[in-house]
Amino acid sequence: MSKSLKRVRAALEDAGVAPEILEVGAARTAAEAAASVGCEIDQIAKSIIYRATASGEAVLFLTAGGNRVDDDAAAALVGEPLGKADAELIRAQTGFAIGGVAPVGHINPIRAWIDPRLLDFDVVWAAAGTPRHVFAIAPGRLPDLTGAVPAEFVVKQ
Repeated sequence: MSKSLKRVRAALEDAGVAPEILEVGAARTAAEAAASVGCEIDQIAKSIIYRATASGEAVLFLTAGGNRVDDDAAAALVGEPLGKADAELIRAQTGFAIGGVAPVGHINPIRAWIDPRLLDFDVVWAAAGTPRHVFAIAPGRLPDLTGAVPAEFVVKQ
């Protein structure tokens, strides 16, 4: 078991969540993850990391799989312009590689926001630290476990 996967499992267990972690063929995209676990695409909690350009810090947006982050709305929440986070910043901040960033088990604290659409479900699935592992969780637990603040930051379709 990878260090990243162990860290996610430990973070969930420490929070009193009995983790249901699945190894799937592919979960690099929300569509792949949803097909792998047999759920709606919006039941996939995507971890989107940006770099706040003034401070250089990484920030996290947890969004429903079918939604896209509105860059302007996200920047307004953060309070500074946002840019692309590169693999080095993401790994340094979270300890995860792109494609496997979990919402929990980060090696450093991170400011986070959550798409209210995720809270419409009984269960959502999120990356468990690798591109091949996902875990199920009651979405109402995510704000407590991640510090994510519910906010409107998605592109209206």
